[in-house]
Amino acid sequence: MAANHNHAHHGDDHFDGEQDFHVSYKGYATGFILSVILTAIPFWLVMAKVLPSPKTTGFVILGFAAVQMVVHMVYFLHMNPKVEGGWSLLALLFTVALVVIMLAGSVWVMYHMNTNMMPMPDPAAMRHMP
Repeated sequence: MAANHNHAHHGDDHFDGEQDFHVSYKGYATGFILSVILTAIPFWLVMAKVLPSPKTTGFVILGFAAVQMVVHMVYFLHMNPKVEGGWSLLALLFTVALVVIMLAGSVWVMYHMNTNMMPMPDPAAMRHMP
């Protein structure tokens, strides 16, 4: 009736030989500091009007936003090719592909709808008509 259980290696098979990703205070602090810097620089660029045109400022801010997303994924979501056998990274790439397709399709549809709409009369010209 008594079962012989060997508890000497309890928990060793949870990762099937994969390296466990351990989280540390230093990793979170590094991620936080990088996030603050990557937020403060674009804020300063906008408030001090450092760059010559708003279009250039927008593209620079988008670049900082992309870098900050990578920082969040690495330091806070702990995404790398080794975690979960690479499936979390594959799921991220699939999600990015879907978002790009949806955004590009939406912009394409809105552009063509705007191009193909009937022109509306000018309200200022309508006031002068009898």
